[in-house]
Amino acid sequence: MSDPMAEIRASFFIECEELLESLQDGLTLMEDGNSESETINIVFRAVHSIKGGAGAFGLDDLVHFAHRFETAMDEVRTGRLAPDADAIRLFFTCGDVLADLVRAARDDTPLPESKTEPVLAQLDALVGAQDEPEEEDFDFTPATLSLDLAGGDLAMPNLPDIPGLPPLDLSQDDADPTLSKTDAASGLKGFTILFKPDASLYASGNEPLYLLRALRDMGDIEVSCNTDKLPNIAELDPELGHLEWTIKIATDEPMEAVREVFEFVDGLCVLEISPNSGGSNESLDGEFETASALPTCAPLTTADALEKEVKPLPAETALPDIMPAPSNVEKQDPSEVSPEPVEQQKPTPPTDKATETTKTAPTQPRATVRVDLERVDRLVNLVGELVINQAMLSQSVTEAGLPPNSPVSTGLEEFLQLTRDIQESVMMIRAQPIKSLFQRMGRIVRESSASVKKEVKLHTIGENTEVDKTVIERLADPLTHMIRNAVDHGLESPEKREAAGKPREGRVTMSAQHRSGRILIEVADDGAGINRKRVREIAIEKNLIPEDMLLSDNDIDNLLFMPGFSTASEISNLSGRGVGMDVVKSSIQSLGGRITISSVEGKGTTFSISLPLTLAVLDGMVVKVGDETLVVPLNAILETLTLTDDDLKSLGPDTHVVQIRGGFVPLLDLGAELGYRPPQGKYVGGTVLLIGQEDGNRAALAVDTIEDQRQVVIKGLEGSYGRVPGIAAATILGDGQIALILDPSDLVSQASGKTKQRNASVPLVG
Repeated sequence: MSDPMAEIRASFFIECEELLESLQDGLTLMEDGNSESETINIVFRAVHSIKGGAGAFGLDDLVHFAHRFETAMDEVRTGRLAPDADAIRLFFTCGDVLADLVRAARDDTPLPESKTEPVLAQLDALVGAQDEPEEEDFDFTPATLSLDLAGGDLAMPNLPDIPGLPPLDLSQDDADPTLSKTDAASGLKGFTILFKPDASLYASGNEPLYLLRALRDMGDIEVSCNTDKLPNIAELDPELGHLEWTIKIATDEPMEAVREVFEFVDGLCVLEISPNSGGSNESLDGEFETASALPTCAPLTTADALEKEVKPLPAETALPDIMPAPSNVEKQDPSEVSPEPVEQQKPTPPTDKATETTKTAPTQPRATVRVDLERVDRLVNLVGELVINQAMLSQSVTEAGLPPNSPVSTGLEEFLQLTRDIQESVMMIRAQPIKSLFQRMGRIVRESSASVKKEVKLHTIGENTEVDKTVIERLADPLTHMIRNAVDHGLESPEKREAAGKPREGRVTMSAQHRSGRILIEVADDGAGINRKRVREIAIEKNLIPEDMLLSDNDIDNLLFMPGFSTASEISNLSGRGVGMDVVKSSIQSLGGRITISSVEGKGTTFSISLPLTLAVLDGMVVKVGDETLVVPLNAILETLTLTDDDLKSLGPDTHVVQIRGGFVPLLDLGAELGYRPPQGKYVGGTVLLIGQEDGNRAALAVDTIEDQRQVVIKGLEGSYGRVPGIAAATILGDGQIALILDPSDLVSQASGKTKQRNASVPLVG
């Protein structure tokens, strides 16, 4: 039987990942100059929520750091601290450390103090440690109970006072919610608060003490406790809340500020806030709007009504925070509250006091379900088997010679379309925005730039582009290498940038977009570009190429991917050991992708990665070469051609090119390149596939026949055979035959290009 607390704890850490993402979003907005109150509140609430949940699980290290971070953000929120560039840079570092602490708590591997103390010291220097002391430790030693066991009654103990608060009066005489004995305070400017916690408030780790402390900070308060609901000892249930409080507060704060104290226990209590009858708050211009309960809290009425209104917290409700956080909530008159059940009441849109305009209510978040990834993978595999079975049925119908308009053929076509729709829907389940990966790269940029003492800013484009989850996970390492390479090698030092007329701060841009059924990711910098002369010299020094070898600019750029190549003059924390870009290329190729380089000297360098959207199913063209059946990915094929005598031109004794609309592309005999047969003697009348590559180059693959176009299930080969040049994977066809899936770009780059000399009627080029 699974441990329910372990499940709740796991849910907390999942929510922490979402809160950390929200934290990074808010800091990015602040870095871009958007320091509006709501943006700052996004960051504050994210830190506050992590702190609250961590406190419920006793994660002291996380609570300690989050509290100090929260204190700094509160200084910004209240306007006492200006969020300049240095402060925001420190907040980004705090966010990184907070993420480390969350993962350390999740994995039960404590983070060394050497990782946190320097950052906390910087926070203290920024804010001033004396401005916000750590929360006081109170003596919560249980009070002595005087029990009358014969009568079964419980005599109330002398509870300890809360430091800084007036003594809590628990006498039965003062239990009346109208606070008849404290009417002298009704002449104060302020509010009367009736507060009854539900059992779920305690179960979720919240503590009324913190709420009273927050109210104390707003002004003078008088507190009395109603113990009418406290049962005798025989009937006492320690899991339930039996006490309720009436608080009178004298404050110049508006009602919204008082209500914000209780925001994080919204729905976990019965709450009513009303202005004191004998005074008014200047902050409300002398006019009070009568108060009401929060939209999801029932108005406090009679004891019977309380029993009906208090409901347990739903199981799926996220863990609330221990400490309150601010939020704007609309005021409402209790006399206008409908006696209908609370669930039917609709809250009014919040009001932004800064602009005195009513904001549009945010769209309700879509309902989501968290599913174990293994279950999704199993569903993907079953869909793959469904695609194979659909291909088998199509093969059987074709072999049976049924006419295209027969009921069986028509039904099969509908089944084919349904199979495709199911496959696309399942792939969408695995798809996730690449945003989380881009945010991780933001930390790499900050740490790398600090290591080499450069000023660098990361810009992201298309972060909501969705990619298969497996692809995202396996992209982290290669992108980390590329980012470090851009910061260390691509960008100049601030002094050199100024001398070249550039801003001191370098720019690294990461972008993602869908293109032709693939995902295109680019990492670009605005640095000095590739010094091709220096690259060539290093390659010769390291004996990677012969000295007299002729290389194009593209060939020189690709030397960066050779094992052991490095342009670093000395070994540093980031580079210089000759390991990096060759690992990047291998990682990208293992995903069925390609990486290319484009560089302009003095302007910068761009690395482009092209990847399949999914690693499970693809659309392919089934072709015959000799006695073998092959599959060419459909997104690599630009068009198909039947060659004529005028299309072919001879280029030397062994190679040919195809003339297409005024241009020439090399002709590659697919059967000869793969070793299935010797080059054909004649290509006129033959079929070729025009292949497009990521770098814009093209090639024509000569095949014997085109069999079909269909979806195929990808079956990896690397686990059993390693990487096979020119081959991406394999698949199972409808007749049970195994067919290889080609990697056209790799095949073209490694092809010999030799074709047997055809008849003499073929004219030579020129």
